[in-house]
Amino acid sequence: MSRFIEGQDRQQVTLLPECLDDFIAEDNTVRIVDAFINELDLASLEFQGLQPASTGRPSYHPSVLLKLYLYGYLNRIQSSRRLERECQRNVELMWLTGRLAPDFKTIADFRRDNGKGIRNVCRRFVMLCRELKLFTDAVVAIDGSKFKAVNNRERNFTPGKIERRERELEESIQRYLDALETADRTQPIEMQAKTERLQGKIQKMRQRLQDLQVVKAQLETLPDRQLSQTDPDARAMTTHSAKGTAMVGYNVQTAVDTKNHLIVAHEVTNNGSDRSQLSAIAMAARDVMGKRRLKAIADRGYYNGMELKTCDDAGIAALVPKPMTSNARAEGRFDKTDFIYIADADEYQCPAGERAIHRFSREEAGLQISIYWSSACPGCAMKAQCTTSNYRRIRRWEHEEVMDRAQQRLDQMSNAMTVRKSTVEHVFGTLKHWMGWTHFLTRGMQNVATEMSLNVLAYNFKRVLAILGFEESKKAMRLLGG
Repeated sequence: MSRFIEGQDRQQVTLLPECLDDFIAEDNTVRIVDAFINELDLASLEFQGLQPASTGRPSYHPSVLLKLYLYGYLNRIQSSRRLERECQRNVELMWLTGRLAPDFKTIADFRRDNGKGIRNVCRRFVMLCRELKLFTDAVVAIDGSKFKAVNNRERNFTPGKIERRERELEESIQRYLDALETADRTQPIEMQAKTERLQGKIQKMRQRLQDLQVVKAQLETLPDRQLSQTDPDARAMTTHSAKGTAMVGYNVQTAVDTKNHLIVAHEVTNNGSDRSQLSAIAMAARDVMGKRRLKAIADRGYYNGMELKTCDDAGIAALVPKPMTSNARAEGRFDKTDFIYIADADEYQCPAGERAIHRFSREEAGLQISIYWSSACPGCAMKAQCTTSNYRRIRRWEHEEVMDRAQQRLDQMSNAMTVRKSTVEHVFGTLKHWMGWTHFLTRGMQNVATEMSLNVLAYNFKRVLAILGFEESKKAMRLLGG
């Protein structure tokens, strides 16, 4: 063993054992975690268990368990059982908790019972970022991403799935019945093993059919006709990763600051579509950032006239590209963008130079729509490039100027979608990498929202450390107590 660095003898007794603090470097992140939690007013953040019971076994102070969870999520240790093990062997956690080692049930119960407090801590940290003036640009990128729930796809049911599984089971039963009939004809009487095996499979499949009938009756009582048996709040959602596939999970909406890439606001939903999510998350971001005016960039999945109108009324300038859904354009004809609206006359000018005038208005899907067309359509030389009908009808929503302004803003910021993609999609990739393949570990909307808040808090915590550095971050924690 000569010429190698040798360790100490395991049986060697040290007369003066090292102080635990000596094992923690002065610039270790765990010191910032300790300073941050110590400065929080847990009572105002609505944590439970701040007043210990006068009888029974003493409880752990909420600050100890909060430190434990924040450290765990910063180091990708989200499981309560893994945190229990780390408390017994991890020197950093021993220093952070004062060598306390709660059992996994105590750790898990704290996260379940203090969901509101944990979510308030996440908001408080975002407010700290605001006080540190990290949101100076007042521009956010908004997106949603699907996260897996604790619910297998086989335990999620819709009327379509029920019908398909019933058909598959009936086909399998018929196949086994045919095999049973063949076995009865050709198999010697003394060899009954195959017959009994086939009969057992048929019995199991008939039992599954009966179970599906029970689930089918439950679906009739649910408003959205969907049932998840493991996590009742989770829903099947389509994903872009593979065409035609679905994930049982949650749709997490986030607004990310484009300057420092901090998560300003987030919301866990079980609505698989982003179409109606824009205004809520944008207004939440505006309120948190303390801005009167805000610019919000989102992809075409958020394009919705009413959502754009709500944002416009709230002082939020939305930049959302319009979906390419024009059949006329796809078939090589003029689409609506080729017609110029003349606001003073309330008319459209067509590519041939004719005027399409207002004919009538009506309500469609709750929206007030005006219809325009030109009397010159039947004899127009460009009619074949315009419409297959007698007249080219143009439809205009009463607040379509809001959509026009959104398009103008998008035209003026040519790199908007590049900014959006480089800002928010990196955040989702980082979070999913930290959370692992299983994503969420808890069940139910409230518990999942708490878990997401811990992930967001850990992400923002690391971003602030990267932006400010260790010493400045430590000084910034004093603002919490001020």
